[in-house]
Amino acid sequence: MYLSFRLRDALPLMAAIMLIIASFMLPPYGDGAGEGVAAFSEGESVLIIDPGHGGADGGASAADGTLESGINLAVALRLRALAGLYGVETLMTRESGEIDYPEGADTLAEMKRADQRARLELINSTPGAVLISIHQNYYPDPRPSGSQVFYAPSEGSETLAGIAHGLIADKLCPDNRRVAAPAEERIYLMREAECPAILVECGFISNAEELAKLTSGKYQTKLAASLLSAYLQYESAPDGMVV
Repeated sequence: MYLSFRLRDALPLMAAIMLIIASFMLPPYGDGAGEGVAAFSEGESVLIIDPGHGGADGGASAADGTLESGINLAVALRLRALAGLYGVETLMTRESGEIDYPEGADTLAEMKRADQRARLELINSTPGAVLISIHQNYYPDPRPSGSQVFYAPSEGSETLAGIAHGLIADKLCPDNRRVAAPAEERIYLMREAECPAILVECGFISNAEELAKLTSGKYQTKLAASLLSAYLQYESAPDGMVV
């Protein structure tokens, strides 16, 4: 099932995964390819991976009933596994399809508010945090497809978004003409996050052809590899340099 991804699943694919990541990496800054990766073992930053929705909130629903929340989690778990191979410290805002809501959160709206507040507390209390929030898009017309990355107003977010959007578009959606854009103010985590933060709409689950890719483990691994590559490049870029 596309919702399940354990370490035992990753081990037979490790060599292939490393090749995938390498194919997503642009030439490094500085003199050596090891400079960017070496920085992550020093604990200078923490990649916070946010699988959007979850628990009582399934997010968008495809025509066949596939929920956005499950795809978000599958991509997020792959991203965490790949990050571990590179020695990147990570935190996840949720690790399963279930969410432990506080007592008194009885309605869906109350559950969603409590969950978002808990995620924000984790994000803003983590020194050196960099947030990647993973989502899937939906549109009533089944024709739109392709990814798009949105960025928070916090410092560094636009640069990270530009790198991530460029990688996904170049490697996975070459016909995509969208560009990275500011997140709408109504998006709570993007509005309130104090660290560099992006929201990645990986694709449209309302498009049947794209849904088939988004529920494929192979494609999810490619998405995860592109996001890890974007993070590595962002962290290794000289201050102020826009990629």
